[in-house]
Amino acid sequence: MTDLVIRTLSASDVQLFDALPDPLGARENHRRTLFRPEWKRVALRDGEVVARGAWWGGPDDTEPVNINWFDVAEGEEEAGAELLRSAPWRVELEINLPGDWREEAGRRAAAEARFAAARAAGYEPLVERFLYRWTPELGLPGRPGRLRFDAEPDDAVFFDALRRIHSVTLDAHALRAVEEGGLDQAAQEELDFFHWCPSPREWWQVARTPEGELAGIHIPAHNPSGPTIGFIGVVPEQRGHGYAYDLLAECTHFLVEQGAEFVSAATDRGNVPMAAHFAKAGFPVIRERVHFHPVSRAGS
Repeated sequence: MTDLVIRTLSASDVQLFDALPDPLGARENHRRTLFRPEWKRVALRDGEVVARGAWWGGPDDTEPVNINWFDVAEGEEEAGAELLRSAPWRVELEINLPGDWREEAGRRAAAEARFAAARAAGYEPLVERFLYRWTPELGLPGRPGRLRFDAEPDDAVFFDALRRIHSVTLDAHALRAVEEGGLDQAAQEELDFFHWCPSPREWWQVARTPEGELAGIHIPAHNPSGPTIGFIGVVPEQRGHGYAYDLLAECTHFLVEQGAEFVSAATDRGNVPMAAHFAKAGFPVIRERVHFHPVSRAGS
């Protein structure tokens, strides 16, 4: 087997990125995503692209925040691993997949090849997530009318609510943050993400019961790809009433009132209660995503 050449692309040769087949439909999934040419890398053997990766960040980010396009050709898992391990950035890897990837043999093999390359590069799986997309023809979810929603300008209120919510969370990213740095880290990471989003801070809302007790929070947001359900969370003492659905319905209505023509969302496959609320609200699963996080540099 001939030697491998790893190249970072530029505006003049970025077309090389499109030279690899796309069995998992990543190109369609990323049709709204803006990638910087200099954050795209390819691995070539005999001049042919055998692996590719696109690192991504927001328009104001000076470093990528994740890898959200990663492909390897058949039998080229090691090339994919070298593409990842030789990169100057060690950030979370997101592998986006069709919803039927487990059932269709070719897509399952393509997904598993990417998983193998990621593991060989020192990445470990963190969580699998459902990806949703609501559009107007699906109809707006009904508002139960059980809670009062208000804007809240004080970040400390959200920080405290997030600490309480994450004390009993099912979310894998939050659980990892709690393990690494406790509830304060988990809450701060959420706040940092909300502030990073280009949507207005004034959109954040708290939800209270008719008696004035805090029930939870919801964050309608825009990420660089469009309107999204940023966060839904119910405080522990208010769980068991199905309030997450109320929050989700309100968040969806809020975004539509701000002009959203679609609303994206995601939740962990293991978060069965939240997945049920999305189904009730009429959010269809359109794809799945497997998250890997960097643990070590393989071979270092």
